[in-house]
Amino acid sequence: MDQEQNTAPTRRTLGGWLLIAVPYLWLLILFLAPFLIVLKISLSEVAVAIPPYLPTFDLAEGWAGFTESLSQLSFENYIWLTEDDLYWKSYLSSVVIAGISTILTLLLGYPIAYGMARSPQAWRPTLLMLVILPFWTSFLIRVYAWIGILKNEGLLNQLLLFLGVIDEPLVILNTNIAVYIGIVYSYLPFLVLPLYASLERLDGSLLEAAEDLGCPPWKAFWNVTLPLSLPGVIAGCFLVFIPAVGEFVIPDLLGGSNTLMIGKTLWVEFFNNRDWPVSSAVAVILLLILVIPIVLFQNQQQKMSEKNG
Repeated sequence: MDQEQNTAPTRRTLGGWLLIAVPYLWLLILFLAPFLIVLKISLSEVAVAIPPYLPTFDLAEGWAGFTESLSQLSFENYIWLTEDDLYWKSYLSSVVIAGISTILTLLLGYPIAYGMARSPQAWRPTLLMLVILPFWTSFLIRVYAWIGILKNEGLLNQLLLFLGVIDEPLVILNTNIAVYIGIVYSYLPFLVLPLYASLERLDGSLLEAAEDLGCPPWKAFWNVTLPLSLPGVIAGCFLVFIPAVGEFVIPDLLGGSNTLMIGKTLWVEFFNNRDWPVSSAVAVILLLILVIPIVLFQNQQQKMSEKNG
């Protein structure tokens, strides 16, 4: 009996380690390994060859060649990013467009998620399916559909002209407004779903208690519902903001030539200029811009949780 009691915790501990190892292995294969490859290319020199770069690290030379390469590291590609204002303007413009799009998505998505969470239980699966329904169609086709809606002779202008709201077609396509519309439409489900999950788990007795204490509905929402839904709000905003910063398809198809985003700049460097080292450096900096604030935020949240606990 004692032997069984001693081996049971060991088995559970081993099973726990195996369970934890699976996501770490997944991140190692699908995130860390590709990132190291991109980082390696970013430290290389451009060349007229296939592939179009001279690798800094050559594993065929063994450990001696690796250590020699470390002593000859060159960060010229990263220095070039600071010298050309195109890149920092692209980063800044991408963050601004993604931030504004995230705020617009939150303003539109919160009422949708709140209405879904407060709807009758029998209606919720149907409403949830309607939110997920756009994913049944190709992302590229949905973006192309917005071209037909937003162009000068598109459906939106025809409807507004028919209703007499405008006298001449509005210029929406090939502007930043079209980019905002495309991002909000495309990423709206990513904000609604986690927010709905947070609101749906909300204890209704808390609102009843607030009403019994004489709290008006709007004040109960502000003091009870909104604070308790913040985890869903934060998760949804991250799911919208992070991919929106590096978005390429939407600004390329709906935005104009003046729409500057880092995704378009990266594509031009990689395919048009065939400058793989510089484009890899752009990708590394973009990843750091996105990852570092998230890590700092998670550490702050963990410290707050430990302090409150």
